[in-house]
Amino acid sequence: MIDLYFAPTPNGLKLKLFMAETGLAHRVIPVSLAKGEQFRPEFLAIAPNNRIPALVDHVPADGGAPLSLFESGAMLLYLADKTGQLIPADLRGRAEVQQWLFWQMAGLGPMAGQNGYFNVYAPEKVPFAIARYEKETARLYGVMDRRLADRPFLAGDGYSIADIACYPWIVPHEAHGQDLADFPNLARWFATIGARPATIRAYRGVADVYARRGRPVASAR
Repeated sequence: MIDLYFAPTPNGLKLKLFMAETGLAHRVIPVSLAKGEQFRPEFLAIAPNNRIPALVDHVPADGGAPLSLFESGAMLLYLADKTGQLIPADLRGRAEVQQWLFWQMAGLGPMAGQNGYFNVYAPEKVPFAIARYEKETARLYGVMDRRLADRPFLAGDGYSIADIACYPWIVPHEAHGQDLADFPNLARWFATIGARPATIRAYRGVADVYARRGRPVASAR
């Protein structure tokens, strides 16, 4: 059994998408960010960076003691290897998935996250910051759009953890000041993933984390 420490942020939803796609047995343990539960000592023992998601695998492949992980990208790689799903077995295919997964972790996530903060959550508007992060988000959307011009998914023909990592950061494109009509290949990819039964299940009942400031998030579909 796997314990998944979860809150419905884009990073948290990556793991929910993975679980929905693979059917991997797990238990969801909600973490209330509003109540500061991510700072509790028992959570910090699993996730020292006080961020969700985190997980504990009580039956790791080596048969040893329970194994805990933090950082959503590391968790996706670990679970893909554990299940043998959503990552190719061959060297080149695996490398394609890994580089786009790391691209999301290093670029799309941090930049879109700052975009969301300054657009939605910041106590005062900072025009320079909003413009800076909206421009960088648009640049990263352009990278994805060009990548998807001649392939259905980021790493090629197969849906993978690279797509799972990126999708939740595209869901709030309206709140991030982006119009998918400007990125037709990305829009096609987004619609395709949004229509997957696992995506629909993963997003069912998920609260709109951007509603607080009155800017509706785009539909997950």
